Amino acid sequence: MTKDTFIIENSTGIHARPASEFVKTAGKFKSKIELTAKGRTIDAKSIIMVMGLGLTKDTEVVITADGADEKTAVKELVALAHSFKTAEDKKKE
Repeated sequence: MTKDTFIIENSTGIHARPASEFVKTAGKFKSKIELTAKGRTIDAKSIIMVMGLGLTKDTEVVITADGADEKTAVKELVALAHSFKTAEDKKKE
């Protein structure tokens, strides 16, 4: 099992477009992938579940993967989560 933690940096949180991209990427992996935030753990391959978490800016998220490609899955998904930034966020950098 591989686990990592990240903070939602996107000022608008993880809304429909980034959630869809996250779920699509998670679906490429064979490992079981879960997100834990706000006291709930969900299947990261389900758009309904990811959207239902209500991931807003500054939310701490734990990603856990278990399976043959777990390390790659966690690394790629954490990098993807960090890449979600609005035009406003990018201007502030």
